[in-house]
Amino acid sequence: MSSKVHSSNSINHTRRMVQQLRLEASIERIKVSKACVDLMNYCTDNAKHDPLLMGIPTSDNPFKDKKPCTIL
Repeated sequence: MSSKVHSSNSINHTRRMVQQLRLEASIERIKVSKACVDLMNYCTDNAKHDPLLMGIPTSDNPFKDKKPCTIL
């Protein structure tokens, strides 16, 4: 009986694996070179809105110290 259960589990596992592979094979792919160009264009077009590149204006920064800290 144990071998039947193991065989059944193995068959179910294989079916799930085949189904996943079919799903992945049906995904539309693009060439890496096109993806790189698209990514570079996106980064260039949106650089002016990126706070890591442009910084955060002090008037809009919620984490800016309200007053400097002094140690006595």
